[in-house]
Amino acid sequence: MESVIRALVVYFFLMVVFRVAGRRTLAEMTGFDLILMLIISETTQEALIDDDKSLTNAALLILTLVGTNIVLSVLKYYSSTLDKWIDGRAFIIVENGKCLKDRMARARVDQGDIMEAARRNHGLKTLDQIKYAVLERDGQISIIPREETGES
Repeated sequence: MESVIRALVVYFFLMVVFRVAGRRTLAEMTGFDLILMLIISETTQEALIDDDKSLTNAALLILTLVGTNIVLSVLKYYSSTLDKWIDGRAFIIVENGKCLKDRMARARVDQGDIMEAARRNHGLKTLDQIKYAVLERDGQISIIPREETGES
């Protein structure tokens, strides 16, 4: 039973840490982020297994973690509040070519991130070409370009 409690504590602790860290932290991993994830993984393993390295304990931990994930996904389906807390909401960070600085600061997104998404997905070169930039729930930035005027 101690293993199950340890697994639940670690699961929810990591959920809170990554939620506080923000979506952009998980959206694009750099080499530094990968190293951090490996260290967290090793530390988490040590916290989970304590001195019990048996296959039974490993199976119990895996079932606990996967089961917790399944239960949370079902609860998120029925509770929009829980869904928003766990996964966040998509929100606009550029509107009609104007950066919404307060939202960008809260999400730790800069103009360079937005322009990278605009170039990569639509070949846009300036903010004026962007109707909306949306920070999605998964941390990616979606770009909606302005409509071209039909003038020839």
